[in-house]
Amino acid sequence: MTPGLRASASGMQAQQLRIDTIANNLANVSTTGFKRSRASFEDMLYETLQGAKQVDYQGAQSLAPIQIGRGVRLAAIDRVDSQGTIETTNRPFDLAIEGDGYFQIQMPDGSTNYTRDGNFRLSDSGTLVTESGYEVMPPITVPADSTNFTVSPTGVVSVTVGQSGTPQEIGQLELVRFANPSGLTNKGGNLFGANVNSGDPMSGSPNQDGYGQIVQNSLESSNVEIVQEMVDMITAQRAYEVNSKAIKTADDMISTVTDELIR
Repeated sequence: MTPGLRASASGMQAQQLRIDTIANNLANVSTTGFKRSRASFEDMLYETLQGAKQVDYQGAQSLAPIQIGRGVRLAAIDRVDSQGTIETTNRPFDLAIEGDGYFQIQMPDGSTNYTRDGNFRLSDSGTLVTESGYEVMPPITVPADSTNFTVSPTGVVSVTVGQSGTPQEIGQLELVRFANPSGLTNKGGNLFGANVNSGDPMSGSPNQDGYGQIVQNSLESSNVEIVQEMVDMITAQRAYEVNSKAIKTADDMISTVTDELIR
């Protein structure tokens, strides 16, 4: 394969990966707490046809090296952790985070995952859980005869028990932060896992010390901007077409040379 064909092929592969990333963003435009991803690329190694050359010793004049690039490759797929729009649902168990932080979720194997999706509900035992039935940490258990479930911006959970009419605190929600939240591992199901790149989780109370506040009766929508994704998709499509034309041109040139040699 000639260098031109290889470089153009890498360009087509890069734009395909970009389209795949955009497609996933658009597919999750309605996913609660979803954070859009962005593909980043870097150029590959260069072939040096001629090194730097000094042409005038006394005047210290020189010529730059002559190099030809060999294409492009995927450098990273970064998650953009900007705030999504807070949408009112008027459902008391829906909780949104306005600002920095993640809810802690206890998994069946005992590990802890993290989410921005506050679409919670009660289990049959009155425990606050996710849509998939995973327990929110620290655990919040709502008494069976309670009413008026409320969560303050600082995460204090209160209910009214019986006929007293007096709110009683039954728990305190905590949020966690990470030094590099974009480095969290996507687990699926709106869940993230900590790793070396993200750093260790740092827990704290909502609306204090830089942690975001809890907004009850609301959910955080996806931060995907449809117009921007459509523009990026058109750009990637055009770049893909240009690289395919470069491959066809290089192939035509090879065919021309081959025909001349056969004659």
